[in-house]
Amino acid sequence: MALLPIRLYGDPVLRTRARPVEEVDDGLLALADNMIETMQTAEGVGLAANQVGELQRILVVDFEPITGEERAEAFINPEIVESEGTMQSEEGCLSIPDVREELERSERVSVAYLDREGQARRIEAAGLLSAVLQHEIDHLNGILITDRISPTRRAMLRGALKRIAREAAQKG
Repeated sequence: MALLPIRLYGDPVLRTRARPVEEVDDGLLALADNMIETMQTAEGVGLAANQVGELQRILVVDFEPITGEERAEAFINPEIVESEGTMQSEEGCLSIPDVREELERSERVSVAYLDREGQARRIEAAGLLSAVLQHEIDHLNGILITDRISPTRRAMLRGALKRIAREAAQKG
């Protein structure tokens, strides 16, 4: 397995909608494993392929910090098929270091996806797991947490976001 570089705010790949996965093959599974290692090393709970420069609809979630289960899972072509309720969720993002924002999310979601074997699955998620799945699916659609905050709050973050974007440009 290998650590992948996490793309930072300002990188255009973060604003690009990921393409559906056509085939679950060894290359995709290797990407999933590398994403899991990268996410866990960075102490994240979720990571979308866009964040490592891959425009495929795959995300990974580390369940241990969320539910206490020692497992990480890949979600291929995830899609929110049902949602209900609302909640406030404080969220950070590995692509926007040191920025945490309070967002409104659905309290519960049902997500359809393919597993590592290419089998259709569905997960019912509430609370933190719901927020994590919504956050990562947003990434796959080119949406960042900064898109979900008020213009006033975004203006307050302008300096921090410019600094992160400069760092991203310097890393090339």
